[in-house]
Amino acid sequence: MLNNFWRNHKKNIHPSVIIEESAIIDKGATIGANTKIWHWVHICSEAKIGKNCSLGQNVFIANKVNIGDNVKVQNNVSIYDDVTLQSNVFCGPSVVFTNVKNPRSKIRRKNEYKKTLVMNGASLGANCTIICGVSIGKHAFVAAGAVVTKDIKSYALVKGIPARQVGWISEFGDNIPLPLEGEASWTCQKMNIKYSLKQSEIFAEKI
Repeated sequence: MLNNFWRNHKKNIHPSVIIEESAIIDKGATIGANTKIWHWVHICSEAKIGKNCSLGQNVFIANKVNIGDNVKVQNNVSIYDDVTLQSNVFCGPSVVFTNVKNPRSKIRRKNEYKKTLVMNGASLGANCTIICGVSIGKHAFVAAGAVVTKDIKSYALVKGIPARQVGWISEFGDNIPLPLEGEASWTCQKMNIKYSLKQSEIFAEKI
């Protein structure tokens, strides 16, 4: 729960938020209800974080970052300007985000930042790298250690360097036994969702 310091100085933080003493929350940051901020986290002043989130140890959240509800960010993740994580996203330990494609220490390129979007329900495995300027689709799964250099389809399972699609994955996290192309369907009995493959895309329908 918030102590008196946070209540008096952090007007955009819901009173139910849990903040460890070693965390740094810059004035102006927005944090939703029941979110947990663990040791040595730094959240910049313009960041927006939803409710029921968890930020693990040594996480950095830059100014122009938007994080939805129910997002889990594990230890040692830095999320830089112009990255958006929609609701229900999972970031494994040491996931790497970038926002410039050709950085040089002597050249300022803040006007060249590329936007990165991680859509609802997607999971990013430990130590994967997300090169800026891509979109990762709903409920997609990026395997540990993969390097994402282009857009990822919804429900796609990708792995490798660079990341390539090797299958499909359900909202529950199980393999969807469908080919990458063609037309077919499969029903997840655990969640009563029908997955239909059409034109190399997966469409989900609650049944």
